[in-house]
Amino acid sequence: MPVETLTYSELGARLTISTKAARSLAKRLHLPRSLSEDGKALVIVDPSEIRHTPRRPSGHETGNVALETRIVLLQAEVARLEAAAAGHRADFERERERADRLMVEVLQATAETMAAREVAARLEGSLMAAGRGNGPTDNHEQAGRRLGHLAAELVAADRKAQR
Repeated sequence: MPVETLTYSELGARLTISTKAARSLAKRLHLPRSLSEDGKALVIVDPSEIRHTPRRPSGHETGNVALETRIVLLQAEVARLEAAAAGHRADFERERERADRLMVEVLQATAETMAAREVAARLEGSLMAAGRGNGPTDNHEQAGRRLGHLAAELVAADRKAQR
């Protein structure tokens, strides 16, 4: 049972573990520690009494491989979702342009309808005035011409609205 005073790196070399793992082991086993003259930590230990078997690093490597595989799968999923989003964006743009064209058509149809209503109202007013027949013959001829012009305007507006 020879007791030795070792630094963490020396203890790690004896147990074939890293310096960090040696420090962790010393803390876990509550081994007595002191400082050397150069400021390094020294551990008082009997190496024959320590029953330490280092873990296989393959467990960590397997975890890393699984993690890397998961990262690759997630990156592929992100790429797939970005492609789907681009397709949806194109659909949105196409539908927005279609809606804009339809809105222009609706506004044109509304304007033509309003014009046709105005012409119809004027025509109706002329018919009412011509139906009274209180004025001289010249007024009847002028009213007939106006009536013909208004009827022509009404037909033109109606044809325009049907396009």
